[in-house]
Amino acid sequence: MKKIKTTTYNFPVIIEKDEDGFFVADCPELAGCHTQGKTLEKAITNIRDAIVLNLKVMRSEKQEIPRTQPVSLTSIEVSI
Repeated sequence: MKKIKTTTYNFPVIIEKDEDGFFVADCPELAGCHTQGKTLEKAITNIRDAIVLNLKVMRSEKQEIPRTQPVSLTSIEVSI
């Protein structure tokens, strides 16, 4: 049986809650790769699916897939 070669990628994702209460997810390293979900969990599932689909298209079109090393993103609460 032939083994299927897989490659693992790690992309930064930004998730924000919009004014309608939806969670909007964006992968800034992949142009146009964004989605949303009614819950945070659904937004995470949807952005993972969107990234996989984007990478499959890039691979089929023989485009270079970016290799990124995300560091950290957090939010800081401040009061003035």
